Amino acid sequence: MENVTQVHSITPDEIMHAFARLEKLINNIQKPQNPKMHSVKELAKFCGVAELTVRNWITEGKVKAKTIGRRIFIEEEEFQRALSEVKSLKYQRV
Repeated sequence: MENVTQVHSITPDEIMHAFARLEKLINNIQKPQNPKMHSVKELAKFCGVAELTVRNWITEGKVKAKTIGRRIFIEEEEFQRALSEVKSLKYQRV
C-alpha cells in the first residue's frame, strides 16, 4: 500500500471565520476579579470614626468584611456602601 498524503487547502474565508470564532471565545472568557480591599483603619479614617466603631459595625453585621489570617478587610463595593450609609446617618435629624 502506498502512503497517500492529502493536502487540504484552506480558503481565506475559512481562516477569517475561524479567527472570528476564536475572537468570540476569547471575549467570552471572564477574567477573575480581584476587588480592591480596604482595612478597618482606612474605613475608620474615611468615616471619621474610631477603628473600634468599624469593628463594632462588622460584629453587628452593618458592614460585611473578610478576614485574611488575623487581618480584617472590606471590599471596595461594601466600603462605598458603608460610607454612604454613614453619611446619610450623619445628616439625619433627630
